[in-house]
This record gives sequence, structure tokens and C-alpha cells, in this order.
Amino acid sequence: MSIQKSEIELQVNGKTAQAYLASPLNGGPGVLVLHAWWGLKPFFKQVCDQLAIQGFTVLAPDLYQDRIAKTIDEAKALMEQRDSELMGDTVKAAKIYLSSLCADKPIGVLGFSMGADWSLTVAANEPDVAAVVLFYGAGIVDFSQVKAKILGHYAEIDEWEPLEWVRKMEADMKSAGLDVTLHIYPKVGHWFIEKDRPEYDSASALLAWSRTFEFLRKNL
Repeated sequence: MSIQKSEIELQVNGKTAQAYLASPLNGGPGVLVLHAWWGLKPFFKQVCDQLAIQGFTVLAPDLYQDRIAKTIDEAKALMEQRDSELMGDTVKAAKIYLSSLCADKPIGVLGFSMGADWSLTVAANEPDVAAVVLFYGAGIVDFSQVKAKILGHYAEIDEWEPLEWVRKMEADMKSAGLDVTLHIYPKVGHWFIEKDRPEYDSASALLAWSRTFEFLRKNL
């Protein structure tokens, strides 16, 4: 499938933020992609392209204003320097822009690690979010406000997101009546989806993407 790609500028409370947009030539259901603590590195743009080839209109806002971390220490520094209010406003501006492209139809949100936490925040605050995909990230929100179906991909051996915490979140989601499916991938660690990381596991990544495409097609 042919796709179109572009860098766009979002207006965020008098400031601007960059975002990456990819879509089929004739458009498709909207998916908001929220990056991990590395910033909007090339891998996350490749994710957008991958989703666009599957028929979705995909927008990934840059939550770090062009800064990208290449190491864990650099990523920690970016997290410490982050402007959480600006990040939240950027996520909201991106969601509004994507919804406008998709005729205000329900959208999906897909988040990685830090972005997974933001994905849950979006789902709790935006009633038109119909599907959320979480990659090795968790969060605490008022799950009673979430209307979306939830799909999660988690690593069995994860020092950054222990399974105990993931299971607690899953229980809270189910208590709130959410439709939630979490998959645990054996013998892999955090970031196992990301091709540019040493933790990358191709077999687990392939399975996770297959499940994700099916989930998004079914619910959007």
C-alpha cells in the first residue's frame, strides 16, 4: 500500500510542537502513537509507517521538542528535565488534530513505556478513544472513566515495569469493568519491540504486532 508521510507543526498554547504524520493515500481510522522516554526517534516514525501500511492514519507528537536520547542515562536526564504540563498539552493538541483528520470518528492510542502511561491518561479524558495498546508501560488513572478496550504487551523479565505492578493494574481495570487483554512475553525484557535496542526480540515483536493490527482493525 502506498502511504504519505509528513512532518507537521502543532499549536500548543501559544507554543509549537512537531509531530510525524503517516497515512494511506485515501485515509483511514486514526491512531495516536506516543513514544517512550527516548523521544521521537526514527523507530517510532517507522511504527507510524507500519501502521499506515495497515490502513491507519497515524500521528506521533514529539513530546521532547526535537531532543532524542541514545542511552538510558540520556533518557533519564530528559525525563528529569521534562515539562509535564507541556507534554500533556502536546498530547491533547495531537489528539484533537488527529480527530479532525478522521471526521471525529473514534480513534486508537498506542503507547510505549512512558507513552503507555500517557495513553491511559488520554483514554480517561477523551471519550472517543475506542482502543488502547500498551507496550511495556503502565499507569494509574480513573479507570471508571475509560471507555476503550485495552490490549497490553509486557515482558516477563522487566526491571522497569515489574509484572506484579502490571497485574495490579490489570485487576484494577477489570474491577472497573474494562475489556482488557494483557499478553506476557516469556524470556524478554523491556523495549523488546524496539529494533534499535539490544533487548529487541524479533519473534515476540512479530507476535505483538500481529495481535495489535488485529485488535485495531476489530475496534476502529
